[in-house]
Amino acid sequence: MRVFATVAFSFAAAVFLAVLLPWSGWYLWAAGALTLCAAAVAVLHRRLPHARRLLLILCALALGLAYYDGYAELVCRPATEQCGEEHPYAAQVWDWPAETDRGAKVTVRLRPGVRAVYYGGREVMELRPGQQITGTAYWQDASRIRETDITTFTARGVFVLLYGRDDPAVESGQEGSILFLPQRCSKAMKEKIAAVWDDPATESFLLAELIGDRSHLSAEHSAALSETGLAHLFAVSGLHCAFLVTLVGLLIPAARRRLYSAVCIFVLLFYMAVVGMTPSVVRACIMQIALLVAPLLRRDGDGLTSLSAALLVLLLANPYAAAGISLQMSFAATLGLVLFSDRIYGFLTGLYRGKRRRIKRLVSVLAANISATLAALLFTAPLTAYYFDVFALIAPVSNILAVPAAEGNFITGLLNVMLGFVWQPLARITGWLNWAMVRFVLFIAHALMRVPEHALHFVNPYFKYWLGYVYVLLAVCIFRPGPRRRWLISAALAALTLLLCVGIHGREYRYGSMSAVVTDVGQGECVILCSGDEAVVVDCGSGNSYIDAGRRAADQLSAMGIRRLSALVLTHYHADHANGVAALLSRVPADRLWIPDIEDEFGVRDRVTAQAAADGADVTLVTAPRQLTLGEAVLTVFPPIGRGDMNEQGLTVLCSAGDFDLLITGDMAGSTERELIGNYDLPDTEVLVVSHHGSKYSSAREFLLETSPETAVISVGDNGYGHPTEEAMGRLAAAGAEIYRTDRQGSILITVQGGKD
Repeated sequence: MRVFATVAFSFAAAVFLAVLLPWSGWYLWAAGALTLCAAAVAVLHRRLPHARRLLLILCALALGLAYYDGYAELVCRPATEQCGEEHPYAAQVWDWPAETDRGAKVTVRLRPGVRAVYYGGREVMELRPGQQITGTAYWQDASRIRETDITTFTARGVFVLLYGRDDPAVESGQEGSILFLPQRCSKAMKEKIAAVWDDPATESFLLAELIGDRSHLSAEHSAALSETGLAHLFAVSGLHCAFLVTLVGLLIPAARRRLYSAVCIFVLLFYMAVVGMTPSVVRACIMQIALLVAPLLRRDGDGLTSLSAALLVLLLANPYAAAGISLQMSFAATLGLVLFSDRIYGFLTGLYRGKRRRIKRLVSVLAANISATLAALLFTAPLTAYYFDVFALIAPVSNILAVPAAEGNFITGLLNVMLGFVWQPLARITGWLNWAMVRFVLFIAHALMRVPEHALHFVNPYFKYWLGYVYVLLAVCIFRPGPRRRWLISAALAALTLLLCVGIHGREYRYGSMSAVVTDVGQGECVILCSGDEAVVVDCGSGNSYIDAGRRAADQLSAMGIRRLSALVLTHYHADHANGVAALLSRVPADRLWIPDIEDEFGVRDRVTAQAAADGADVTLVTAPRQLTLGEAVLTVFPPIGRGDMNEQGLTVLCSAGDFDLLITGDMAGSTERELIGNYDLPDTEVLVVSHHGSKYSSAREFLLETSPETAVISVGDNGYGHPTEEAMGRLAAAGAEIYRTDRQGSILITVQGGKD
């Protein structure tokens, strides 16, 4: 069976290289070179050691590269060739629609192997899986948007984005077909969960754990689970498959092996379809099925072979899945479990050499949980550091405490959903058990999130070096076996260097009288002002859906050693300045909330004030200038002075430390900037956070002449507005300002020493 694993892993390695390496076209040359090498090995096989295995590897690598090229040419390219223009389309609705800010969207199938996401008006919400829709749409390449390469869509088989130009013509098609039974079951489960549990926290938790739908989780709970290493409870994967197999084992006697295996396989396949065929669940189900089938075929189950089979199936179905974060994380975690879980378990159980059975059982249970967590982290830690800039140190503790309850919640929750279809009143009564288990898991997550340094946020660049150092220590301990004290010495060295990294980076923000960080949140704004142990955040939002501004701001504050804000100031309520506030406050509460007293059509004002008030913050509507002492600095907030839309009615923030001044003007246009200097005597500013991300209406000449900024910082990201514009850049350059941009320099740190920057 390891021969199959060798071929499958080699094929997968070639596909991963073809997808992830930045240049294109090289893989055809590489496939040819590998084929020649394979031919040479075949000729000289008698003179080469391990010639057979080498030949298999070379052939599989060449086949993987050729398969990727063939898939790109035959499946992907015919669809993307039409992108960039308006064309007619004919598609089959493949899932249930979802609302968007401007209407609704739905996944459709253009032809076998090629899916698209269709964006339209509210009428899209009336579509049903299986229906046929036709019309005219603008075709957008899903792999490249506004000159930016992305993998979010292609990793799940979506190669085109369709922007409807008219209402689609709808035909019944295969609506009601058994082909779309999983989609109907998924929707029915969601509706039944909402009917059985009317508690929002329990309902959202069960939706996430049973189906993988995290959209209803509150920002507060989502942040706590992520920060403590429990987010994997909702990445429907091997853990959930193990829960399902356990449930089937409770219903079918172990002696009836064939019936047990057949039912498990059916349940796993159906569950895989219901939760949406995500790479993690497909990988887990295929592995579990392989392990169930092996004894029936009188073969031993092999973890590496099962993992390679799952990976091969996924990449054959869609090679672009190799770029998906979920597949990479799932594969890395499982590989760690297969290779190292038993070794770590043996080491931990060997620490206790006594003969008391109860203690042995306790050690065995703890060792099983710790070994699984550590083995999974072994390969996923670099990926989480790279993709999410976080590593949950507290994960082993949180998993020991929470996973047993999560397993019980999954099994009883699934049974209660089934009971709800039979007799809902009884399901509501038994559902209180789920309420208790959900509350327990959330309590553990929130309690552990309050532990200092519970997670490493790689905003601190020293943590990346520390993580590399830890892997060097691990490699030494694994590949040069020695006494157990070597592990203890390595652990002590890792802990000491970690404390050193925390201390050194924290002092960088305590240097001088004030520090300011214009945080890179893409097309949005978030400015952190810090003096001593006190900090204020001005705005927190992003217009880029793939960026969580609240998480980035909280990560930055954690790296700075800030656990609570003196104040949070919102200049106005647009999403690119405020949609990250909920996530930020869930991790870093504030003593004060200062907001403008203006109309808010989006409901942001009510949500923010409710969350702040729940945390005990003093909420103030700024209608007159207000000041706040911030360590050695003074913060001044000016009320709205403009007229018109929300951009012109925002707050203005001035932070001064000695003769250093930093000015933040939100999204106001030049006309409002002129009113600002007419109403208030503003000082010459050393740093100006440019208004409205550098739009052509910002940074009026009169305003720049009055404030004389030495440095201009533009908070900007991927956008379709042309920000920052040449007009604004020209006016800033003419005023003599040195210009910095977050889309080019990333987060920008400004340090003030003795009133000078």
